[in-house]
Amino acid sequence: TLLLIAQSMQHTSLRQLILAYALLCSKISSSSSVSASRWPSITSTIMERRSTSSSSPPNNIKKVKNAATTTATGGGASTTTGYMMKMPPLADKRSVAEQLCQTCSGPIYSQGLNTFQVPMALYEVNRARVVQAMLEKNGNTKGLILLEGGKQTTRYDTDHEPVFRQESYFHYLFGASQYSDCYGVLSLPEGEATLFVPTWGVDVETICGASPEFEKVKKELGVERVLSVGDLKSFVEREMKRMEDDVIEEEKKSGEEEMFPPKLFLLKGLNTDSGNFASPASFDGISQFADVRDEDSLFPVLVECRVHKSPAEIDLLRYTNWISSMAHVEVMRSTKPGMMEYQLESLFQHHTYTHGGCRHMSYTCICACGPSANILHYGHAGRPNSRLLASSDMALLDMGSEYHCYASDITCSYPVSGTFTEDQRAVYESVLAAQVSVINELKPGVSWVDMHREAERQILKGLIKCGVLTIGDDCGEGYAEKVIEEMLDVDLGAIFMPHGMGHLIGIDTHDVGGYAMGTPERSGRPGLAKLRTARDVEEGMVLTVEPGCYFIDPLLDMALSNDKQKKFVNSERLGDFRGFGGVRLEDDLRITADGCENLTLCPRAAEEVLNVMKGGAWPPEKDVMPELKRAWADCKKGKMKMLDIKS
Repeated sequence: TLLLIAQSMQHTSLRQLILAYALLCSKISSSSSVSASRWPSITSTIMERRSTSSSSPPNNIKKVKNAATTTATGGGASTTTGYMMKMPPLADKRSVAEQLCQTCSGPIYSQGLNTFQVPMALYEVNRARVVQAMLEKNGNTKGLILLEGGKQTTRYDTDHEPVFRQESYFHYLFGASQYSDCYGVLSLPEGEATLFVPTWGVDVETICGASPEFEKVKKELGVERVLSVGDLKSFVEREMKRMEDDVIEEEKKSGEEEMFPPKLFLLKGLNTDSGNFASPASFDGISQFADVRDEDSLFPVLVECRVHKSPAEIDLLRYTNWISSMAHVEVMRSTKPGMMEYQLESLFQHHTYTHGGCRHMSYTCICACGPSANILHYGHAGRPNSRLLASSDMALLDMGSEYHCYASDITCSYPVSGTFTEDQRAVYESVLAAQVSVINELKPGVSWVDMHREAERQILKGLIKCGVLTIGDDCGEGYAEKVIEEMLDVDLGAIFMPHGMGHLIGIDTHDVGGYAMGTPERSGRPGLAKLRTARDVEEGMVLTVEPGCYFIDPLLDMALSNDKQKKFVNSERLGDFRGFGGVRLEDDLRITADGCENLTLCPRAAEEVLNVMKGGAWPPEKDVMPELKRAWADCKKGKMKMLDIKS
C-alpha cells in the first residue's frame, strides 16, 4: 500500500520518505505483503501486489489476470485480480539506498564484535551512480555492463592459495569481498544487479565447503538475483535479445528506425599508477557478442565515479583511518631501542586485525628506522623490515589497514629514544609545517600541483633554518622568500622530497582517476613528475597529504654536482645529515564544499608524540593543533561516532 501511495506522489521528498519506510516495513515484518525474502534489494525491478479490490489500478500499475493467492483466513486458493508495479526510477532507488546508508539498515557487512557495520546499500548507491552516468554519456542506451571478479590464485607452481582479495572495480559495484571467480551484470537502463557465483561438485565441497547458496548470497549482498556462473552465457543471450526486441518495439511506436541497439559494456583501460590495464570480462561464447561489444564507454565513467566518494564511503574510510590511527598509537607506545623493525609491523597488524577485523593491509608495511628511512619503499623485496632499532634512530612507519576493501594510508615519524635531538626536531617540524600549510589551503578548485610546490616550499624553509641550505648574506624584506622560489625553479625541492605530495585514496591505496581522460597531464619536472595526479581538487575526493624530507646520498651528490643547485647547499652542514634517513607525515583528507576534513587521528605535534610515547592517553583531552583539522571519532557498537575534543 505504501508503495502504491508513493508512486502517486508528486512531491519528490515525500515519495522518497514513503519508499524508504515501505522498504523497512518489508524487511522487518514477516506478515508484510512484501517480505524480506521476496524483496532482498531495494532495486527489485518489480513487486507483486495481490488485492481483492476490483478498482482500477493507477497508470503505472500493470493488471495481471487470474493471479491466484492464498487468503489469510481460510488458507484456500481463490482467484483475484493482481497487479505488477514497476519500481521507482533510478533517482528514487538511489535516494532510498542513501537513506538506508544513513540509518545503516538493510543487509550489513561486519566482522562482528565492535567492527564497523557496512550497509550494503553503499554498493547500491555506487551502482546507481554508474548506471546514471552511463545513461547520461550514452544517450539512454540499453545494454548490459559486464564485469569479471577477482580470481583465487595459487603461489607460482604450488597449490598454496594466498588470501583472496576482490578485484577493486568489481567490489565497487557489488561489494562481494569474499566471493572469488564471479561475474557481475548491471542492466541499462534499469540498474538491476545480477551476480554469478561458481558452483562445484562433491570433491571440491568436501575441501572447501558447500557451494554458495543463491538466496543467501542475494540477501547478503542486496542484489536482484544470484545465478550460477554456468548460466552466464544464456543469461546474456536472453537479456540482449529482450533488449533488442524492446528497441524494435520502440522504433515501431516512435517511427524512428535508427535507434541504438543494446550494447555489452566491458571494462578496459589503463591504470596510470601501475601502467597495467584493466582486462575486459571473458567467458566461453563471448565472441558471439562481438558486434555489440563496447570497451570504450565504461572505464572512464567508472573511474570518475570512484574519484568522488559518497557519504557512506567516507564513513567506511573514516573507520579504516580510525583503527589504523589507533594501531599507530599502540606501536608508538611500544617502540624501544633493541626491537626489530618487523616487530613494529607485527604490532600494527595485530591491533588492526584483533580490534578492527582488518585481515588485509592496504599495502606492504614500511617500518624504516635510522638510515633505512631514506628508502621510499622500504619493507619490500630485499628490504624486509629487518633492522635492529638504535636509540639514535628516527622511525618512519608507513602502515595502513583495509576493511571491506577500503584503504587507509598513514605515516608517522618519531624518535626511537622517545626524545627528539635538535636536528631530529628541526626536520620533523619542517615536514609538519608543510603538512599544516597544505591542509589549510586544501579546498575545491586548488591545484594539486600548487599543493606539492607549497609542501616543497615549507621544507626548504625548514632546511634553511637548520643550516643545510643557505640564502646568502642579504636579509632584506622578502629576500628569503625570493631565494626559496629560485630554489624551486632549479628543482632543489625534489632533492629532499623526491616523491609526490599525495594521491587519491579509496578502494585502492593509489586510487584510480589521477590522470583520467580530460584531466591535466603529468609534468616532466623532477618531483612533479612523481605526482599521481595533477588535477584540481574537487569536493568528494579523498587524498593523502604526505610531505617528507629525506637525505638520500645519490640525490645529495647530484645536487652538489649541479651548478644551479649547489650554490644553495651548505655542504659541511649537509654532512651532519648523511645517514639520518628521513621524515614523512601522512594523513588522509576528505575534500568538503569549502575546505577539508582530516580523517587521520594520529599524534602530530611534537609534544603529542612524546606524551604518547611516555604512555599518555590518546585521543587527547585537548586538540593542541586544530589547524590539522582532525575530525575526532570513535567506533561504538559498529558505528562511527564523532567526538567533541576542544582546542
